[in-house]
Amino acid sequence: MPDPNRLVLTRIIAAPRERVFAAFTRAEQLARWWGPFDYTSEVHHLDARVGGAIRLEMRSPSGLGHPMTGTFEELAPPERLVFLTQATDERGGVDLEVRNTITLVERDGATELTLVAEIIGMTAVGATYRSGMAAGWGQSLDRLAELAESTARAN
Repeated sequence: MPDPNRLVLTRIIAAPRERVFAAFTRAEQLARWWGPFDYTSEVHHLDARVGGAIRLEMRSPSGLGHPMTGTFEELAPPERLVFLTQATDERGGVDLEVRNTITLVERDGATELTLVAEIIGMTAVGATYRSGMAAGWGQSLDRLAELAESTARAN
């Protein structure tokens, strides 16, 4: 039986892994793909180094904001990065905390991206976020692939 607190997704992206890695570590790129389809994201802070912080807000089509904070735990360009994310409420309390591990492997000129998202803390409100985590990450990774592939074609 699968673990409901652990999500594993894989994508093959027709772009070099350096470009895919950069999409996680450059604010202007992260803002273009982070979040489900039809959402926008504003990156308020991104310090891509071990111990560095992430702070952004996703906005739904109806205008509802979803703030998120996080911390980079490991960066091994262009192969791997590990970062914590926390979905926060309007008072800054953490509803859902997830450790995200991204592994990037070169495959015949493309990049195989594997995401492992493990919930390490959750409130009752966070449980509703967990129910949408697979769809949200899946759509985000689809958007990431589109961005990386379109920039690869342009160069």
